[in-house]
Amino acid sequence: MSPIKTAPAALRADDEQLRARYIDEVLGLLYPGDSPAATGGPSVEYLVIPNARKPRLLVPADDRRVAAAAVRRYAEPQGRLARLKRDAVVTALRTGLSGLLLRDRLRIRPGGDTIDAYLDRALGPGLRLSVHIGPARANRKPVLQLLDAEGHTRAFAKLGTSALTRTLVRAEANALAAVGAAGLRTVQVPDVMHAGQWGEHEVLVQSALPVWRPRAPLTAPRLAAAMLEVARCCGTSHGTLAGSGYWTRLRERLAAVAGHAEGAALSSAAERIVRATGNVNLSFGSWHGDWSPWNMAGVEGAVLVWDWERFTPGVPIGYDALHHALQVGIGRSPSAGQAVNDLVAAAPDLMLPFGVVHRQAVEVTALLYLVDLATRYVTDRQAEAGARLGVLGSWLLPVLVARVEAL
Repeated sequence: MSPIKTAPAALRADDEQLRARYIDEVLGLLYPGDSPAATGGPSVEYLVIPNARKPRLLVPADDRRVAAAAVRRYAEPQGRLARLKRDAVVTALRTGLSGLLLRDRLRIRPGGDTIDAYLDRALGPGLRLSVHIGPARANRKPVLQLLDAEGHTRAFAKLGTSALTRTLVRAEANALAAVGAAGLRTVQVPDVMHAGQWGEHEVLVQSALPVWRPRAPLTAPRLAAAMLEVARCCGTSHGTLAGSGYWTRLRERLAAVAGHAEGAALSSAAERIVRATGNVNLSFGSWHGDWSPWNMAGVEGAVLVWDWERFTPGVPIGYDALHHALQVGIGRSPSAGQAVNDLVAAAPDLMLPFGVVHRQAVEVTALLYLVDLATRYVTDRQAEAGARLGVLGSWLLPVLVARVEAL
């Protein structure tokens, strides 16, 4: 299947270029009415980490302690070299050598109500913020790390600034309330500290999970147990696919994208799945919706899990395990298409801890997960946003269609 025709030329731009372009957009949102800070009046100044060509983080330029802490808590480095680079930046900030290593700065003069002022009103004064610069995605939104004067991370704030991201921010607030009230013992989730509106933007502030606690090995059984706890947190049900509320909701989502080339292919694949396996009994529960290695951490006594904006009850149990395995596979496989094939092949072992052992139940759960994920991509218009895997015809759809035709 060929890539969608609506994919923009920006898909050919590399990730660094797209992140660099995003800086102006996000600062314009956070500091409306800004103008060049040449003379007079207070201004806001950020260091661009590591530089303006490869931006990942904006940190306050006027406070070395806060800036160093923001970099240190920004993300868990993947590998020794990445850790060494992170530590070098932290040391430069702490010692005052950042002027030599970190030369790119952004200075703006706010001309209206700023996000800093809003957060002061909502949470009290004294918090400083750093700004995460994420990859191009339809659901990309400003994510702010909030630190106190001592450099301790107190919270994270998300801003919904488009129709899609406003919906996702509200959904995450509701999800955290539901999951937080479920009495989880293995999984620890953030607390909602504030939810409100700043102008036309949705704002969600959530507590920082204790990622600084001693790490504990996140073995496959421990990970599966955490996912199973989430699957059961809002209750479970059992029944056939064809008679389930899940199938009703999925058909509605597919109907909404039927006019899209990929949407039509997905709808056809889903209908074929139901015709072939609609009488298979499945167990339904909740899933986190984006359980990826970068959205969790294993510490002593708990599995920390964040980014709950895709949390959904009433889906076939096992979706989280499939999603996690696919994200890991995409990072390791020679191609994303190969990762999808590997996922389907590994599904029997992935589903075993969830009690999904019947061959047809395993197969239909894996294929439905791929349909569900692909429907999300099309609905969100990820390709048009420049997302790296947004063009489904280049990786997911060919594998899915081939697997469904073999039913």
